[in-house]
Amino acid sequence: MTLSQFQEKFIRLRNNGLFQSFIITVIIVSALLIGVQTYDIPEWLNHTIAILDWFITIFFLIELIIRLISIGSLRRFLKDPWNIFDSIIVITSLIPFEGHETALLGRLLRIFRVLRLISIIPELRLLLNAVFASIPKVGYVSLLMFIIFYIYAAAGSLFFSTINPELWGNISISMLTLFRIATFEGWTDVMYESMTVYPLSWMYYLSFIFIVAFIFLNMMIGIVVDSLHVEHAKEDLETGKGETAEVHWIKEHTADMELRLKRIEKLLEAQVKKSK
Repeated sequence: MTLSQFQEKFIRLRNNGLFQSFIITVIIVSALLIGVQTYDIPEWLNHTIAILDWFITIFFLIELIIRLISIGSLRRFLKDPWNIFDSIIVITSLIPFEGHETALLGRLLRIFRVLRLISIIPELRLLLNAVFASIPKVGYVSLLMFIIFYIYAAAGSLFFSTINPELWGNISISMLTLFRIATFEGWTDVMYESMTVYPLSWMYYLSFIFIVAFIFLNMMIGIVVDSLHVEHAKEDLETGKGETAEVHWIKEHTADMELRLKRIEKLLEAQVKKSK
């Protein structure tokens, strides 16, 4: 068997749907074993879980080797950030941690193995890429939200600090109170308390909720949805499937047809000149 045939078998194994499903099952079982260890369980069960955990770690190592061989190059393997992430998770799982503190560290590192679901399931990768892509725009919206929070917190501290110092004593506490109002956590109680002294204070609360909860939060959702649409379009172009890929194919072939028509026109013009 040649090296290319050997590599092709590993590629088929890596892309096999049943093998992918088995990997996902092992990751979920690994996460469940970590969860079981948070309960007060017998020593024999704890020992059994430790043995299963080592089998899972060895399986992850074999799966990583299969992925490396199927790619065929360490450089191309490391170009994918998810491969680097998976390698770090697997390698740290192989390190034997002894002692109470280091054992806790080892268990904590094993918890992160559930994040491997993101690298295995393409839809989860797509969602996470959309979140990362939307961070710069969301950051600007968050900055504008902070300015609004700061203005309203300063005004609330000036007006309502005498009514309830625990909620409006200073600007930092006022911002926490406004965050509570933005999440609709008992905000009516805060408003009615202020209205006993300032009957028109409802305008302060309703305007804040309208600006923050209805406008800015929906802006953030819109940014994430737009980023998700862009990521879907990128995936369609890479895979050659979907509406975006079809539109791209039509544009390319239309441009090619235009070039051919121009060439035909030039040939016809040349023939007309010769006939004259």
